[in-house]
Amino acid sequence: MDNWERLHDMIVFAKRIVAFTGAGISTESGIPDFRSPGGIWTRYKPIYFDDFMASDEMRREAWRRKFATDETMLTAEPNAGHRALAKLVEQGHMSAIITQNVDGLHQRSGVPDSKVIELHGNATYASCLDCGHRHELAPIRKAFLDKGELPLCAKCEGIVKTATISFGQAMPEIPMIRAQEETLACDLLIVLGSSLVVYPAAGFPQMAKRNGAGLVILNRDPTDQDESADLVIHDEIGPTLSRAIGVN
Repeated sequence: MDNWERLHDMIVFAKRIVAFTGAGISTESGIPDFRSPGGIWTRYKPIYFDDFMASDEMRREAWRRKFATDETMLTAEPNAGHRALAKLVEQGHMSAIITQNVDGLHQRSGVPDSKVIELHGNATYASCLDCGHRHELAPIRKAFLDKGELPLCAKCEGIVKTATISFGQAMPEIPMIRAQEETLACDLLIVLGSSLVVYPAAGFPQMAKRNGAGLVILNRDPTDQDESADLVIHDEIGPTLSRAIGVN
């Protein structure tokens, strides 16, 4: 039996599936993995959250980088892997998608916001660090590029930052709680495109496994958790998952 057929059978027999997605699912949409050649971490030293908060200069550099590297993410479209997951959610087979990604492609593929748990935030909008008010990026981009203005909150004049989790910034409490609840409630967790090296997020697959759930890892390269998985597939995500669930 081929791996995609084994994956198909595991999906069919599962009662409650959760997906755990990483950068690998979005590289198939043309978004580089942060760690891969051409990824942002190969070009820039990360700006830590405390440095962002302490310095206008570092906030200016953070926004400069954001707008210099935004084009790829803004023009990317959901791929076959995103669409396959959206179909599983639509059919009621998948209760949630836990993602390390910040590109918003799961939502753009048709998955409702309520079904996507973003552990590392979302880079497609900004938010106030004081009151949490959401800010769209277009006016921030225009004011920054035209006048060099750093964004302040329209409601409380607090510091505004992209709605992502930076190095040194606390993980978001509510998404982490929701991710744990979904992990413990599922009977099959499918890892898609994650190297499973960034903790605490990478702990969820093992949590599911310890709780008795089946564990599938679909990733181009081996991971440290392959040995504990029930099925490991080293292949492209979109074609493999699409074939397993019978969608294009």
